[in-house]
Amino acid sequence: MLRIAGVIRESIVDGPGLRFVVFTQGCTHNCEGCHNPATHALDGGYEITSDRILTEFFKNPLLKGITLSGGEPFLQAGELVPIAKSVKEGKKDVVIYTGYTLEALRAMNDNDVNELLSYCDVLVDGPFILAQRDLTLTFKGSRNQRIIDMNETRKQGSIVLLEV
Repeated sequence: MLRIAGVIRESIVDGPGLRFVVFTQGCTHNCEGCHNPATHALDGGYEITSDRILTEFFKNPLLKGITLSGGEPFLQAGELVPIAKSVKEGKKDVVIYTGYTLEALRAMNDNDVNELLSYCDVLVDGPFILAQRDLTLTFKGSRNQRIIDMNETRKQGSIVLLEV
């Protein structure tokens, strides 16, 4: 079971194209000025099966993909793997927002984290930093955050930023 705060069935602000957004429940980053503080409690939100999320996702053929946001999605990486895998098998893309950097995620050496990253097309990484908040940015809240093209990053062996 996955613990979530909620979903948005159609969004154009949580990654490129029309997206289905899953807001995971639980976050330990505690970023000052967080956009989603209601998602911090590890025992908040509600439980849902990955099958239920996928059923809702695949109802809309116009979606470009799914966005996993939070909270902190990587706290539930194992529960999110089947969702990301099915979305990719359905020829759609996966965007993930995380307060961790890609380097920190890789350093965890966690099988579930690594597998979830393997299905990720775009990773928006880094904590939200209130002093670097910028409302003119696309798909991110503060200047320190990166929008990483994970497919190119895997191909080139070094971080490649997505131009948005």
